[in-house]
Amino acid sequence: MYKRLLNILETNSFFLFGARGTGKTTLIRELFTDRDAFWIDLLKPEDEELYQLHPGVLVQNLEALPAKPEWIVIDEIQRAPKLLDIVHYLIELPEHKDKALKFALTGSSARKLKRGSANLLAGRAFTCNLYPLTYQELGGNFDLISALAWGTTDSKRRAFSQISSNCSSMQWYDLKL
Repeated sequence: MYKRLLNILETNSFFLFGARGTGKTTLIRELFTDRDAFWIDLLKPEDEELYQLHPGVLVQNLEALPAKPEWIVIDEIQRAPKLLDIVHYLIELPEHKDKALKFALTGSSARKLKRGSANLLAGRAFTCNLYPLTYQELGGNFDLISALAWGTTDSKRRAFSQISSNCSSMQWYDLKL
């Protein structure tokens, strides 16, 4: 795992947007491993369907908990955009004003959410963008040729390393055209 150059202010709710394979879920799991957090993973088909059809279930699920969690983490929020209206409602509840609920929301596309007129929680959640790995983050592992050919997302780097190791036994062939 690489250390990422990113400034996430953990004093407030936030969106973490980024392309596929940039490590949003990995980063969020690392940040919230030892924290009091309620997790919703919308990559799970049953969770995606539940929260798409009945976003208000989030309120019921939180009320059923014995103690209010410090954070609510929703991974892949673009899969259930109506859930953002419930997040807005929960942030604004008067009983949460003394210690507001904080949300960490990941997604691959703010543009998709905007296009669907989703509630982007203006003024209530910061926006962070996670880009592919940079030269600084990769340090000595940076390879210009692979970066130009495959990009620098972690999934692309793994694929390239498998391809390049398979290519070590390749040979040149002269073709007569």
